[in-house]
This record gives sequence, C-alpha cells and structure tokens, in this order.
Amino acid sequence: MRILRSADYRRMKWKNGGGETVEIAVFPAHATLDNFAWRISMATVASDGSFSIFADCDRTLSLLSGNGLTLAYDGGMGMHLTTASAPYAFPADAATTATLTDGRVTDLNVMSRRTLMSHSVARMGVDGETSLHADKGSVLFCQNGRMAVTRGGTVASLAAQDSLIIGDNAAAGLTLSGKASFFLIRFNEIPQ
Repeated sequence: MRILRSADYRRMKWKNGGGETVEIAVFPAHATLDNFAWRISMATVASDGSFSIFADCDRTLSLLSGNGLTLAYDGGMGMHLTTASAPYAFPADAATTATLTDGRVTDLNVMSRRTLMSHSVARMGVDGETSLHADKGSVLFCQNGRMAVTRGGTVASLAAQDSLIIGDNAAAGLTLSGKASFFLIRFNEIPQ
C-alpha cells in the first residue's frame, strides 16, 4: 500500500488554461497530460465554461463540495450533479460545458485512456469497521473524515483528501475502520 498525502499533490494549470487542478495520482509515474494511462485529480470550478478535451480518454466526475453543476456534452441533454449524485462517466474527448448551480464546486476527476485502461468509481462510506476487496492498482480517496486501512497487519491512516494505492500484483482484502466518506477507484488494463 502506498499513501499519498494531500499536502504533496501536484498543482498545475488546467489543460485549457481556465483554472487550476490538483493532480492526485497519474500512471505511469511522471506521465504528461498527453500520455497518461490513467489520472486522478481534483479541481475547483468557479465559473461556467468548457472542460478540457482529452483525446481517446474516458472521464468520471464526482462532486466533492458545492451546490451542483449541470454538464452538457456534444449538444446532448444536460446532466445535473450534486454532492449526493453517483459518479458520472462520460467521454473526455467530447466537447463538454459546465453550468454552476449556485457558486463554485470542487470535483474529483478520474480519467483513463480507453486504448490502454478502463476505470470505475464508487462513492462509499465507513462508520465503524467494514471489509472491502480491492484489485491491484485500486485507489482509495478519502473525501472527508478519517479512516484506517489494514491489510495483512499493515495499517495506513488516511485523513481528508489523502489517498492510498494498492500497488502490488495481488488483489487485497482490506479492513477499513473509522468514520469517513471515500471513493474506491478501480483500473483495468485493456488487453493489447
């Protein structure tokens, strides 16, 4: 298990220059915006506008804070997202605009290059103790609260906005304890 602390995340401009993103993790390590296999980031959206385009990528967006936003892509119907909404998947290479409901929002953005990887995102919670199965390469992102993650006698403590990567070649049975809201992000390699 590898812990990523929120204070160590990389801050950078959006690809379209319209704001700032906080890069939580990227694979392979040190990949650029043009060649990652997968990427997890957070961004604060302070005004209506267009999303950056990422060729050959799929995106899942989840709201972490704020009063909501409506997404519309390729002229399609709008999808309204709130902090209670399920993570929303859509193509990252489709022209997408966001309209804020009432003030700024912060989102969690997961992307994968569809020729190399696929991904899924689930919003979850722990209050007490629970068990969880995580595949190799899975990422836990602690949205708020605090939780301990135990695997085979090793314990990792996560605070708000910290992450944990299951980085070896084996799936993992995890025990989670504490009180927290978190996301389980799974990546799967596309056979070549």
